[in-house]
Amino acid sequence: MTPGRPFAVVGASGVGKDTLIATVLRARPDLHVVRRVITRPEEAGGEPFEGVTGAEFRRRMDAGDLALTWEAHGLSYGIPATLDAVLASGRDAIFNGSRAALPLAAARYPRLKVLHIVADPEVLAARLAARGREDAAERARRLGRADQALPEGLDVVEIDNGGALERAVAAFLDALQPERV
Repeated sequence: MTPGRPFAVVGASGVGKDTLIATVLRARPDLHVVRRVITRPEEAGGEPFEGVTGAEFRRRMDAGDLALTWEAHGLSYGIPATLDAVLASGRDAIFNGSRAALPLAAARYPRLKVLHIVADPEVLAARLAARGREDAAERARRLGRADQALPEGLDVVEIDNGGALERAVAAFLDALQPERV
């Protein structure tokens, strides 16, 4: 059996990663979407994620239950190691990742394809303000990281999500197509 392909969806806060993933999943229900583990309460909203305490996060990390981990915005994030079994079963899987964690992700998953979601700074600022999860200072910090460069040597597809959602979804779906030999 051919293993599934891992796709890391990355981009600045407010770029619409979760919206794109949810919309693409309706068109491609065969995809496995990895549910992240985050040290914040699930009531905080946003993406579907598993909220855990810092102690529980460290316990899972120490037990090897997390394939990838990183810190951002004062929180700990993790991708469950169950991703390995999904890929081994032949299913493609997508996860909302971190640009800073891409070298670790590529080392663990050599077939990793990165879907880099982008939008203009004005669009990002409006989306962050609309979601209401951060105060003005935190929004400014997040916007300051928006132009963070991706590491070299990765298989990257850039998807502009600053305009019509349908265009971004079409580009995302196209990026999921199998490689043509």
